[in-house]
Amino acid sequence: MRLLSWAYLVAAFTFILLPVVVLVVFSFQDSRLPVPPFEGPTLKWYAEILADRALMEALVNSLIVAFVSALVALVLGFLAASGLARVYLPGTAAMRALLIAPMTVSYLIIALGLLQMFNTLGVRPSLWVTGIGHVVINLPLCFAILYAAIGEHQKNALKAARDLGASEVQVLWFIAAPMLAPALGAAFFLAFTFSWDEFIIAFLLTRFDVTLPVEIWSMLRSGLSPATNAVGSLVFLVSVGIVLVLEFTLFRKKSK
Repeated sequence: MRLLSWAYLVAAFTFILLPVVVLVVFSFQDSRLPVPPFEGPTLKWYAEILADRALMEALVNSLIVAFVSALVALVLGFLAASGLARVYLPGTAAMRALLIAPMTVSYLIIALGLLQMFNTLGVRPSLWVTGIGHVVINLPLCFAILYAAIGEHQKNALKAARDLGASEVQVLWFIAAPMLAPALGAAFFLAFTFSWDEFIIAFLLTRFDVTLPVEIWSMLRSGLSPATNAVGSLVFLVSVGIVLVLEFTLFRKKSK
């Protein structure tokens, strides 16, 4: 039974990680096609993408959009979670369902709806419009994480602070935020990662200034190359780095 369990574990990780391993390996391919047999290794494709001005601009755009949209979604989610967790109203359940609803909707549907809305308002596609779209998809995630993290002892502490004369801003800043610091960090980094990797909304809501996933798609239109593998490897490295930071800081602190 133990042997079967280990075999299943190895098969599962192989299924998940093999495409990533192939992507990274062939990013060091010396020929112009990322296909067997492997020729290399070489770093020329990494040097090429780092010298590509359009690609680096798209990278910076992705970082800006991801950071700003994750921060806005975090603040809005924090305020919504704090309010709905402490105040019970007749429509509280409906409000929670409405906030979480975008998590069940396809990104394509959200992107098309936003595109139609902004076209009606006369707002042209841009990075800021893309950021608004990323707030729409990340707000439910931040709200769900923070709402689940607010337990009875947090609620009691917030009530005690208000009874002692603290204003609502002081309660949120000095009491709620420090108590929810691990959840706030987790929500922010997850929202950042989702925005960093998101393609459909960014593709439909940008025009000239594009994000990194859209720029990668443009590169793929001319065919596969080790350069696209190198870009994908760098994106994967950033995502893994964020996960490792979460694991060795926030998640480990929370478990202790």
